[in-house]
Amino acid sequence: MENGSLQRRLGLPQATAINMIDMVGIGPFITLPMVIGMMNGPFFLYAWLAGAALSFVDAMVWSELGTAFPRAGGSYNFLKEAYGENRAGKLFSFLFVWQTMIQAPLVIASAAIGFASYFSFLVPMSDLTSKALSGSIVILIVLLLYRKIEAIGKISILLWVGVLLTMFWIIGGGIAHGNFLQPIRDINNGLELNYAFVSALGFASVKTVYSYLGYYNVCHLGGEIINPSRNIPRSMFLSIAGIAVLYGMMNISVVSVIPWQEAKNSEFVVSVFIERIAGSFAAKVATCLILWVAFASVFSATLGYTRIPYAAASDGAFFKVFARLHPTKHFPYISLLVLGGIAFVFSLLFRLGDVISAILSMRILIQFIGQAVGLLLLHKQRGKKIFPYKMPLYPLPALLAIAIWLFILRSTGLKLVLYGLTVIGAGTAVYLVKAYLSSEWPFHRSKAPQAVSKF
Repeated sequence: MENGSLQRRLGLPQATAINMIDMVGIGPFITLPMVIGMMNGPFFLYAWLAGAALSFVDAMVWSELGTAFPRAGGSYNFLKEAYGENRAGKLFSFLFVWQTMIQAPLVIASAAIGFASYFSFLVPMSDLTSKALSGSIVILIVLLLYRKIEAIGKISILLWVGVLLTMFWIIGGGIAHGNFLQPIRDINNGLELNYAFVSALGFASVKTVYSYLGYYNVCHLGGEIINPSRNIPRSMFLSIAGIAVLYGMMNISVVSVIPWQEAKNSEFVVSVFIERIAGSFAAKVATCLILWVAFASVFSATLGYTRIPYAAASDGAFFKVFARLHPTKHFPYISLLVLGGIAFVFSLLFRLGDVISAILSMRILIQFIGQAVGLLLLHKQRGKKIFPYKMPLYPLPALLAIAIWLFILRSTGLKLVLYGLTVIGAGTAVYLVKAYLSSEWPFHRSKAPQAVSKF
């Protein structure tokens, strides 16, 4: 590691705020009509409950690993420890960083693209101006993150306040102007527990799970969290519980005013909802707040992802330049600039619908399933004592998380599953070449000292 080390400056409020503003991005506002359309009935609320349930179960896996290894990089460290620092852990942790260099900019770009898409409610834009706006958002985020972590914590609290105000306005509007309890009474109307419902739930859950992603962002910042054994799990469970309530009430509010049959076809359903209850000026103000939320999400996601290449490079497992910290502000500035640069290019090239499922397909196998299996291996190899947080009913939540992630993976579609496997295959090939040249696992050379990796 170069130029000092990361400092523990983030407490529970900051950690929770960083998680929540990452979770509530543009996602729930754009995916709300998508989910209703996929479920095609008032029982679409079950897809949001399914997303919350998976997040709670998976957060138990993250809590055990995050409190046992509270270091920058999150899953990078978890995979390395679980599969052996000098064995297959080298491959798995490398693959995680490899896919992060593609997947993280996709996440950042998706939020920026979503921002530009929703901005068109205020000002009609051409495809060219929309791409220019999404690219500008990525640049602004990089500029805001180019500072000390304690300053970022304060910015996160400010952005979090904007997120909560937006959600409370939407929910309050439904309570004041709609038949708020009717969507709950109608939730089972027309519901049949058959293969069609399960299949629709799977496809819709791809979108709702995307809207919950970010509850684990605190784990990527593990080296900067005060009292991580308490604050890492608490921030995750508080984030998920709070967001689940907000998402549920927001959906109920919207369809209590706009019938679900109409809402499923509305591109700007929340803005239309505010327009219907409070007029066009209020709708424009609400849209500005939604854009505030989207901006906050890009900010938080980018912050967490920059710590992953830094952690790997500090271990000598990735390009050495990524291990550099800013000499006075003490943050991984090379990682920020590179990921921001790639995200800028992606924001100009891709469309939002293509990005959402691609993000999940790439993450599920290596990150979510890989570390859940790794947790089982760690329990077997080292016992329970290394885990400050103890998972209730172990190992049931870990096994359940693996099963649900496999179900979600299947629902992303064969094309995207193959895309994810292609990325993993390419990463494996690169790792094997690197490992051979550096005499690392699985190419150990017992009679000669191992060469120092220059990767």
